[in-house]
Amino acid sequence: MHAATIIVGAGILGLTLARELVARGAENLVLLDKESGPARHASGRNSGVLHAGIYYAPDSLRAKTCLAGNRLMKAYCRERGLPLHECGKVIVTRAPEEISGLFALRDRAVANGTPVSVLDSHELATIEPYAKTVDRALFSPETAVVDPKAICTALAADLTASGRVRILWNTRAVGPKGPGLLATSAGDITYDKLANVAGAYADRLAKAYGLGAGYQLVPFKGVYRKLTPQAAQLVRGNVYPVPDPRNPFLGVHFTRGVTGEVAIGPTSIPAFGRENYGLLAGLDAEAPSILWRDAVLFAVNPGFRSVALSEPRKYLFSQFFADASRLLRNLSPGDVAPSAKVGIRPQLVDIRQNRLVTDFVLESGPRELHVLGAISPAFTSSMAFAPWLADRL
Repeated sequence: MHAATIIVGAGILGLTLARELVARGAENLVLLDKESGPARHASGRNSGVLHAGIYYAPDSLRAKTCLAGNRLMKAYCRERGLPLHECGKVIVTRAPEEISGLFALRDRAVANGTPVSVLDSHELATIEPYAKTVDRALFSPETAVVDPKAICTALAADLTASGRVRILWNTRAVGPKGPGLLATSAGDITYDKLANVAGAYADRLAKAYGLGAGYQLVPFKGVYRKLTPQAAQLVRGNVYPVPDPRNPFLGVHFTRGVTGEVAIGPTSIPAFGRENYGLLAGLDAEAPSILWRDAVLFAVNPGFRSVALSEPRKYLFSQFFADASRLLRNLSPGDVAPSAKVGIRPQLVDIRQNRLVTDFVLESGPRELHVLGAISPAFTSSMAFAPWLADRL
């Protein structure tokens, strides 16, 4: 089989990149994924929040693509009749020392061109009546909530209907067998160009091509709970805390999904496998190397050490509830129910500096483009990031 372009990974980046190439008139695209359908991992297991570019350094790829991607994704949902909850988001302070962090977020949002407003407690109550804050809160009107799986399913259908894309499900990329030749579990494919957007496995494929040697994946598990139906009225949209600036995690928060269910989470618990969704499920021979990298980070990176010490406690209901209850008034333990929702954040680590990478990373070969570290807000950014990737491919 020959393809003008192979795209490895049918998560949101693979789907939107294929869509962009088709819009540019490309023919003979092959999109492959090891699963039986789209968005079976990070793209389909996130909270569904379209971010607005508040958190990201102004010169980063994440900042350059987040708000534009947000608006393009909203437009696609309207065009295709997909669920879209344009509810905004409030960010609240849990202690007086977080107020300076709130204003730092405001300044970063302004630098990124993102509209935000600072609220007092009375103004906050008009948007989220049960949210609690110390003195001030931040409101982001551009933040919205979507159904990630519905979007990915619609994109896959669009690609198939174009007649220019072959989607090979249940097909795993093995690695290069020579210039322009990719071995897969379904046989060899020759290609002119290859885009590696394989999410949690992108670093592994990049290393098979001799790239990405300075990086290693460290997965984090995002466990959720939810409000009971009777308590769901406590949240209208999104209620977030001011995040810890030492780490690229946003903290346990509340999100009203497009079905009306309110999710609480996710945690950021160090995991020991790329698909370690359960306590033991998803563990494999890679677990010792992940554990070793965690140990190194624990020793030398104070931010990671704080996460490793605090987040696993949130497996316990009492610890999880204590964290969540700092964001809402009138929340009682009986309002919080279990949830089957769980995800893995495939966090990239720069092993030369022992730091968590906070931006998308691209590495190129003669015919290949490898996208590493495609974590949040990759879903939000995808439709603005895809043209950028297509230019470089």
